[in-house]
Amino acid sequence: MVCNSSVAKLDEQLRKVLGDRAAKVMAEGLGLHTVGDLLCHYPRRYAERGELTDLAGLEEGEHVTVMAEVSKVQGRTIAKRPGYLLEVTVTDGRGELVLTFFGKKGSFKPERELPPGTRALFAGKVSFYRSGKGVKRQLTHPDYRPVATAAVSAAAREFADELIPVYPATKGLESWKIADCVKMILDTIEIDADPMPAETLRRHDFIGLREAYEGIHRPKDPAELSRARKRLKWDEAFVLQVALAQRRMAADALPAKARPRATAGLLQDFDGRLPFTLTEGQREVGEEIAADLAERHPMHRLLQGDVGSGKTMCALRAMLQVVDAGGQAALLAPTEVLAQQHYRSITGMLGPLAQKGQLGGADNATRVALLTGSQGAKARRAALLDAASGAAGIVVGTHALLQEHVQFADLGLVVVDEQHRFGVQQRDALREKVAGGRPHVLVMTATPIPRTVAMTVFGDLDTSVLTQLPAGRAEISTHVVPPEKPGFYHRAWERIREEAAHGRQTYIVCPRIGEQEGDEGDVAPKADEGERRPPLAVLDLLPRLEDEHLRGLRIGVLHGKLHPDDKDAIMRRFVAGELDVLVATTVIEVGVDVPNATVMMIMDADRFGVSQLHQLRGRVGRGTLPGLCLLVTETPQGTKVRERLTAVASTTDGFELSRLDLEQRREGDVLGVAQAGRASSLRLLTLLRDEDVILQAREEATRLVAADPELAESPVLAAELAALLDDERAEYLEKA
Repeated sequence: MVCNSSVAKLDEQLRKVLGDRAAKVMAEGLGLHTVGDLLCHYPRRYAERGELTDLAGLEEGEHVTVMAEVSKVQGRTIAKRPGYLLEVTVTDGRGELVLTFFGKKGSFKPERELPPGTRALFAGKVSFYRSGKGVKRQLTHPDYRPVATAAVSAAAREFADELIPVYPATKGLESWKIADCVKMILDTIEIDADPMPAETLRRHDFIGLREAYEGIHRPKDPAELSRARKRLKWDEAFVLQVALAQRRMAADALPAKARPRATAGLLQDFDGRLPFTLTEGQREVGEEIAADLAERHPMHRLLQGDVGSGKTMCALRAMLQVVDAGGQAALLAPTEVLAQQHYRSITGMLGPLAQKGQLGGADNATRVALLTGSQGAKARRAALLDAASGAAGIVVGTHALLQEHVQFADLGLVVVDEQHRFGVQQRDALREKVAGGRPHVLVMTATPIPRTVAMTVFGDLDTSVLTQLPAGRAEISTHVVPPEKPGFYHRAWERIREEAAHGRQTYIVCPRIGEQEGDEGDVAPKADEGERRPPLAVLDLLPRLEDEHLRGLRIGVLHGKLHPDDKDAIMRRFVAGELDVLVATTVIEVGVDVPNATVMMIMDADRFGVSQLHQLRGRVGRGTLPGLCLLVTETPQGTKVRERLTAVASTTDGFELSRLDLEQRREGDVLGVAQAGRASSLRLLTLLRDEDVILQAREEATRLVAADPELAESPVLAAELAALLDDERAEYLEKA
């Protein structure tokens, strides 16, 4: 490793400062290329000489750096080369960790450098092994660095008393080596100007950027560290909010045709036909959407609400307002099952209002067209003609709506259901079908989103939230069916048979279909109890249901590999009550509405994420009958997976569960490119715990962009923004 004596700049390549070898490892292992990248590679935590790491929390397969004290050193000769095995046992005062080294007796550095009583930092990959005394944790051939003790020189003791940064490391580049590199950079770095406007720094009492880098990487005390984190956390929030503020301003400048609410028409007639009263939340959201649609710039609104809160009703009323104003609305659904469900639901709710040109249709009726990829040629031609001619005021479809040959007479509103199921390019393709302007856009999600996420991931959208459930909606009780209580498992099947005897229906969901194509849906990572069998499959479970558990009941199968006609036929039979049990994959996760279904049994529930379990649970309890959700798992007590299932069973509050889900998944990349293998643009900022920071940054950014849209008076901030918004991320924001 080398370090040039010349002054380092933030945009300088690391190889010029650290040398080719170190720079290559940092680039390949950590994605760090410039001096600025390295300074933004913040410590994960800080160790102190007097504090040892809690060894009981180490997870198998985890790459760790721990502070521990050597308690025992034991070596023995082995038959295999190199002929000597050294086991060093270290402790935190409660638990133990075994360090395993292989070498030659008599010339072995760890044996000399790690006598009992030595305190050191140890880095390696955790593995578990079983012994007569139970499961033990070990590191094989870990790297280590002894830490100063009271017996060494005063200078060394002073160093040891400082907070020791522990960095996210990679193979061949341990935490302390990263610290050495950072020290070299900090000793030579020169920062020309601070990207934050001076007025912002004064208003929030922030330290300068140079001081913040010093405080985060080599803090003298916790107070200095706190000041540094406060400033650098703000930078992450502020730069992102400036980007989103610019997007909101640009969106307001785009042209769109105003679609004001008519004093008489389809919407008024529809409201008059409703057999129930809208919830207060539905009325409030309806007014927000109606006001947006009346503007001459496109609506960009996120409508979020828990499962069953009435989002589709709000969307339908918005679509009718647009149709009354002479336009068309398109509803984009992620699956054919959901598209067909929406089509049947909308035509059913509208009744004669959807029967234009038909016997019994209302005088002011429109048509609702369905367009999917599996339609027959005749039905497809009719749907395309209705969309292109304007005869269909509402067009419901899947990805088939995005194809180039699909045209609209006057597309005024795009409704995207379960927006997380669509890529940016797919959503953008539908918006481009409007000549000379943009359509209004309403995106819906039944996965509740914490407020801080809405202000960042969806920061350029206005947000509406439905929190009330319609009157009369039944409660859902949820129970974990665990391996340590086999009686629960047998009782679960009895309960399904009892429900069927009363004329009620059940969903049974499995993670896989049964072929080798892998899982359907968003399957959670492996549990933390070691190797497991493959996920349970629909086609594997079916014979056991027919021959054992549910013999005599009418059972149907639904999954993504079936022909669309077969999927539609199965759903129609289930809706009509001709099936007692539907065994399915997550194809029924969203939108499926069968009020008579009262039981949701999720097999291998530990294979699913929190939000997905909540979505699946929302398929029952959709009428006046109480719902029951059974989470079947083989994972033992005391694991993180079981904690997740217990949390789902403890509450039906989707917003509370969304926070838990975010805690487990982390934020990913808020600019939407994490799926491309890119590092997250958030390092210190956490969307759950830093709501105040995000809110202040949003207000500050909005004020700054309103006064200086192009950031002409803040050139360093503009450069920082350009670095964050490379071509790929800028395109994401442009289309999002």
